[in-house]
Amino acid sequence: MLVVKLENAKPQAIYLPYHLNVQNDLLMMIDTHAHIYATEFDNDRDEVVQRAMAAGIEHILLPNIDLDSIQPMLATEAAYPQLCRSMMGLHPCYVDANVDETLAVIYSWFDKHDFVAVGEIGIDLYWDKTFRAQQERAFVTQLNWAKERNLPVVIHTRDSIEETLALLRTEQDGHLRGVFHCFGGTVEEAKAISDLGFHLGLGGVSTFKNSGMDKVIPHLDMNRVILETDCPYLAPVPHRGKRNEPAYTELVAKRIAEINDISVTEVLNKTTDNAKTLFDL
Repeated sequence: MLVVKLENAKPQAIYLPYHLNVQNDLLMMIDTHAHIYATEFDNDRDEVVQRAMAAGIEHILLPNIDLDSIQPMLATEAAYPQLCRSMMGLHPCYVDANVDETLAVIYSWFDKHDFVAVGEIGIDLYWDKTFRAQQERAFVTQLNWAKERNLPVVIHTRDSIEETLALLRTEQDGHLRGVFHCFGGTVEEAKAISDLGFHLGLGGVSTFKNSGMDKVIPHLDMNRVILETDCPYLAPVPHRGKRNEPAYTELVAKRIAEINDISVTEVLNKTTDNAKTLFDL
């Protein structure tokens, strides 16, 4: 759904001019969750990357979703080695009756490539609860991979915050760390996540008037906040409903700054430092 197969592709590394990162004294940003390997970017991926760098994007982190996404994701990372870093994991929406076989293949990749995180993983009960037990098993299995390999986890939740928190409370032994990506929950949920040692990924939803995030963001610990787009999805205002892209990360930062009555510089400095520490960038 998100991907295009590139079995015969031989990606050519593109070393983009570094001056794009520093012109006009740009503040650096990290898009910690972006699917720029998706087919939605096949016609203009180079232009999207150029806009990202021109906007001050220092890193774009690519979450894996299933077996079919591995090759295009790695091809994208290879094409933009200065900018992109990949994760490895199985998204809950792609968990099915063959979950154990799929997990075995996913796990084998950790010995073949250097990944910045285990992700994206989690529990999604919005569309279908058929494989709930398998989702939970896959989630716990991948949490243990993260402990084993000392990597952060990138967690997807939809209609499953409490279920996810319950499993994390059981598995947290002081060695788990990571982020609840695309956070759009309550103050109480944010505190529970932070208390477990996890970060909150804020993206386009934070700019939506009907999201309620203007009431939540002032109560968040900024030491636990990182920025993301989840592109091509969830474009921030004023691009809502259109294709999202990493260059729009700054729009999220500006909204956070506005809500908290602080400078965009403060938001960008803090969230970039948080991301670099979490993902060891």
